[in-house]
Amino acid sequence: MDQNRDGFIDKEDLKDTYASLGKISVKDEELDAMLKEASGPLNFTMFLNMFGEKLTGTDTEETILNAFKMLDPEGKGSINKDYIKRLLMSQADKMTAEEVDQMLQFATIDAAGNLDYKGLSYVLTHGEEKEE
Repeated sequence: MDQNRDGFIDKEDLKDTYASLGKISVKDEELDAMLKEASGPLNFTMFLNMFGEKLTGTDTEETILNAFKMLDPEGKGSINKDYIKRLLMSQADKMTAEEVDQMLQFATIDAAGNLDYKGLSYVLTHGEEKEE
């Protein structure tokens, strides 16, 4: 995702990401507008939230939740974060350790190292949880 590995997502990184998802007709103006929405340099966490808002046809919260449930045969509602990290870094579109860590910073992780995937599914589809 961050092709030049500078820790930030730029216009070319956005183009490459859209292309990898099969959307190649993204206009430069749309990408420029997306970058301008960020309050500063666009890091991976900000990118996840913004990209989710812009990509039509993205998976629903239920779809993401069901994917996590496949990894939780006992139905505990949580999955070990190290297990998820290994999977994300070794399967399909492999993520870097930094990308996984950035995503997991929004997950609720208990003392035993298990993450609440229902909460993470919500954040992935709706953005950061709002504090009340």
